[in-house]
Amino acid sequence: MRIASVNAWGGAMADALLGWLPGSGAHVVCLQEVTRTPGLSGWTRFEDGERSLPQRADLLADVDGALPGHQAVFVASDSGPVHDEAGTRHRQDFGVATLVSDDLPVIAVESAFVHGDFVDHTEWTVADRPRVALAIRTLDRDSGRPVCVVQVHGLREPAGKHDTPARRHQAERLADLTRRIRARDDLVVVCGDLNLLPDSETFDILAEAGLTDLVGKADTRTSHYRKPVRHASYLLVSDVAAVTRFEILDEPEVSDHRALVLDI
Repeated sequence: MRIASVNAWGGAMADALLGWLPGSGAHVVCLQEVTRTPGLSGWTRFEDGERSLPQRADLLADVDGALPGHQAVFVASDSGPVHDEAGTRHRQDFGVATLVSDDLPVIAVESAFVHGDFVDHTEWTVADRPRVALAIRTLDRDSGRPVCVVQVHGLREPAGKHDTPARRHQAERLADLTRRIRARDDLVVVCGDLNLLPDSETFDILAEAGLTDLVGKADTRTSHYRKPVRHASYLLVSDVAAVTRFEILDEPEVSDHRALVLDI
């Protein structure tokens, strides 16, 4: 089974992302920063007072169309206004999506807010936006072993990626979700853009839940990211012996984050 995770950057590099996904061979695709604007396609612009970014109006629909052999599960963390190319204002959902190959059964789905709760913004805020984690449980038919894949887009703080009480609470909630969905013999994978430094206490908390990080201090950003701190995305597993391959992709660049690809 192959699992891929990437922060999709709202589809800012949609052509590259949608071109790579069908040939990636991933049975489970975990995407963060996924947009959804029902009834609207094409491009929108997101603004939060600090940034102004191009985003796909409905990246969820774009990815669903690129992966017709997968079923999609999407959970919104929050919603807010965006403007289309004509300047018309629309309301856009923002969250995470997990797409599972039709060859695999989805035998459980659970989500939980790891920071805050859903907000329908009048205007997007810069900091303290809610964060949601999404877990699916499936079966690796080759091994006969159930697999839980949990993804999250971690809290972003303009001040940096250092530990805070809010990030500790986030890690505890993420560990709780992982414990709830897994059964005793399951292989567990936790992945996503955690927005953390490699020495974060989050990894100690997740280690107590039986998870080992495979990324460490590796660079997980692409050339499209201009800031000096190159740490953001991580992938953890409950059984390192089950890993047959793990790669942090240099190419192709499909976002300002590198894609993480795991074979188990």
